Amino acid sequence: MSQLPFDLENPTEEHRMLRGLCRDFARQVLEPQAEHQDRKGCLNVELMRKVGELGLHGVTIPEEYGGAGQDALAATIVHHEFSKADPGFALAYLAHAMLFVNNMYYAGSEHLRRKYLPKVLSGEHIGAMGMTEPGAGTDVLGMKTSARADGDWFILKGQKSMITNAPEAHVFIVYAKVEGRITSFLVEREFAGVSTPSKFAKMGMRASSLGEIVLEDVRVPKENVLGTVGGGITNMMRNLEIERLTLAAMSLGIADRCLDIMVRYSESRQSFGKSIAEHGQIQRYIGDSYAKTEALRALVYSVARNVSPGVQNRLGTDAAKLFGGPVGKEVADNAMQVLGGWGYCDEYKVERFLRDAKLIEIGGGTLESHQKNITKDLLRALK
Repeated sequence: MSQLPFDLENPTEEHRMLRGLCRDFARQVLEPQAEHQDRKGCLNVELMRKVGELGLHGVTIPEEYGGAGQDALAATIVHHEFSKADPGFALAYLAHAMLFVNNMYYAGSEHLRRKYLPKVLSGEHIGAMGMTEPGAGTDVLGMKTSARADGDWFILKGQKSMITNAPEAHVFIVYAKVEGRITSFLVEREFAGVSTPSKFAKMGMRASSLGEIVLEDVRVPKENVLGTVGGGITNMMRNLEIERLTLAAMSLGIADRCLDIMVRYSESRQSFGKSIAEHGQIQRYIGDSYAKTEALRALVYSVARNVSPGVQNRLGTDAAKLFGGPVGKEVADNAMQVLGGWGYCDEYKVERFLRDAKLIEIGGGTLESHQKNITKDLLRALK
């Protein structure tokens, strides 16, 4: 009996259908508005609601809670396809669906799930996650934001910086220290003392907004602790794995799109009486870009099969992002070189993808942090 060929990216029919849905949405809805939002420099809030109508904000959330009940590979597909059209919007989606929704569901109580999930799954409310501070990024333990118990409340004080979706978000997951122990809290924008006063201009990913969260003696109900007091590191590390995987998938989307642009351009552009695709220098850019893009595809989708709330795979997700971040940037840069002056202009969109790609080497953990984590995990495996 003949068997269907192995499909790395779509192991099930459900995954294949999801990819078709995301690809159509990216081409028909994300693509037409991407340049405008990049120039405008802010999130298209209405699009977040349209994504909610497709049921994609809860792609990793069980169906009984209003989600799609799918896996990390499904989340990878969404970010991969969205980033072929608009990486900036894909980043805002990641901050909402992965950093807030996925984190809140798996760390939160039944009460918090029932109270907050409906509006964030529909896109009516936008979520964000506040971990980075002005003086603490990769060094999470160096955070200064604090929380102290006061009867049935915690009083939060501090500042979070460079937070994706902060200017538009209605709800935040905020990490703070309770007597030195990192704890995660669900904080509403409407709580007294919460403000988002600053919005930062960025090199790329401009279709997502970046800002700060200021907490001035904010009273948060004790029931809004996610998990346990002191359990914030566990919540954080568990969610970082799917964040790094989906960021690597975004880099793959950028590489796919830029490879397609350079191949099409090289076939149509004539130089010295022949297509520039016939020149060896151009073939090197195309060949190297294809090989690295396919290597990234294999790594990302292999790792995606081994990521879940109950399975730790820091080694795999760090490797995917460590390798993936530079690939998206390199392929975009190669595409710009192939297109020459036209690549440097905005007509072919390559300059936007190149600007967007750089963030993936920084956000969700720097390349240096992945190198450190991988080394530590390999050494630990020897013992």
